[in-house]
Amino acid sequence: MHSLEVTAVNLIHVDPERNMARFYGIEVQPTLFGEMSVLRNWGRIGTKGRGMMVTYKDEYQAAAALLKLDKQKRRRGYVEVTA
Repeated sequence: MHSLEVTAVNLIHVDPERNMARFYGIEVQPTLFGEMSVLRNWGRIGTKGRGMMVTYKDEYQAAAALLKLDKQKRRRGYVEVTA
């Protein structure tokens, strides 16, 4: 079985006129039971934020979910953080 190379995605959306400074992080992690989880973390920049985990049967479903979330957030104005 081939392993997919899915990296973590870190996005921000800053709009000073609307007092908006948000972050959104998405990553894929294996579980102890052979499944894959998509971990999401979001909130206002400078805070701990909130988190959510959704588990999928395999890495292909998890990668598809990550890409879908990434596309949705970019459509809403989020941009990737460059290191």
